[in-house]
Amino acid sequence: MDKKIVAYVKTGCPWCIGVTDYFNENSIPFEEKNVTESKELFEEMEKLSGQTKAPVVLIDGHMLADTDREAVDVYLKSI
Repeated sequence: MDKKIVAYVKTGCPWCIGVTDYFNENSIPFEEKNVTESKELFEEMEKLSGQTKAPVVLIDGHMLADTDREAVDVYLKSI
């Protein structure tokens, strides 16, 4: 898959774990940004998405805010 994927996640968040597991299980490369560990990354996620909930996933610039693995799967299969 030649998509640029960035996942903003929080430590211990079950939806975040589901999204990162989905990418790993399907051998989909992605960049993980843990907003729990970085105030700057948290602010970056909030500025991009307009909210504070995670995960936020960017796929080639398309944002899936406050998402889950099923929504990511549906989106990836639609493009």
